[in-house]
Amino acid sequence: MSPDFARAVELLRAGQLVAFPTETVYGLGADAANPEAVTRIFAAKGRPADHPLIVHVSGDDAVDRWAEQVPGFAWELMEAFWPGPLTLILKKQAWVPSTVTGGQDTVGLRVPGHPVALELLRGFAAGGGPGGIAAPSANRFGHISPTTADHVREELGDRVALILDGGPCAVGIESTIVDCSRGAPIILRPGHISAAHLEAVSGIQPQLSAVAGTPRVSGSLEAHYAPRTPMRMVAGERLLDFLNAQGNKGGRCGVIGHSQPPAAGIPHLWRRLSLDPVAYAHDLYAALREMDHAGVDLIVVEAPPERPDWTAVADRLRRAAAGSAAA
Repeated sequence: MSPDFARAVELLRAGQLVAFPTETVYGLGADAANPEAVTRIFAAKGRPADHPLIVHVSGDDAVDRWAEQVPGFAWELMEAFWPGPLTLILKKQAWVPSTVTGGQDTVGLRVPGHPVALELLRGFAAGGGPGGIAAPSANRFGHISPTTADHVREELGDRVALILDGGPCAVGIESTIVDCSRGAPIILRPGHISAAHLEAVSGIQPQLSAVAGTPRVSGSLEAHYAPRTPMRMVAGERLLDFLNAQGNKGGRCGVIGHSQPPAAGIPHLWRRLSLDPVAYAHDLYAALREMDHAGVDLIVVEAPPERPDWTAVADRLRRAAAGSAAA
């Protein structure tokens, strides 16, 4: 184990916070079996204490330490998608701290698909105990999730003892969350792994939204992932008219779109992202941060296509717009 990893494991065992990369976003990690350490996550992020955290583990062999009554289809999803951007909500073992679960009877588990995260988890688990690391995104609560180590430094500064730098995150948006605790699977947060992917493996068509009584999970608030600059989503056919109106008012916009920008005459910053939803998701949070630092009056995002493969991106954009309005 390299010196950085050894130091990270040492800090985690001492109850300190370590930020580390996953394939989705950077996580702010603490020993999930140590309630005092977990409370440091909430303090660093400014996160409400009743919001549950996802526990990252090194492999599916750790699931029975944290969860009970695991249904067969959940094991099938683990086999197909772990390591990877999928979090499963399962009935928790009685010992699991309520600080991790938000006082609920379920726990979210995931095996991240990033070599740095996996080496850290394996090193931490080698010391004995359940070996899980609780890790929400390594940013201030409700803000744009970090996809580089620099983003973590910008967000948290000295609130975190160590940041492991694993380069930019490959996926760029948070994991798909599937509730497996109450019968048929329910997607509580869309992500890179789609409903079609899940059905192809399990043979069960998951419900696409939460229903009454489902557990609270990370990233499910109406306002989340938000820039500090006000943000609006505008349909593509209305985009130029909207920008002209803003310009007439003297406002300067930062535009994030997937359509071709006009050749000339638009006095705004313009960032064109891919029309491929996977590539768009990879670049989204970095683009929002770029616009947040650009000194514009308004971030204008061209609404994504209304297609199933854009569901996760549309979810993040909707919550980001609501969060910027609430800020």
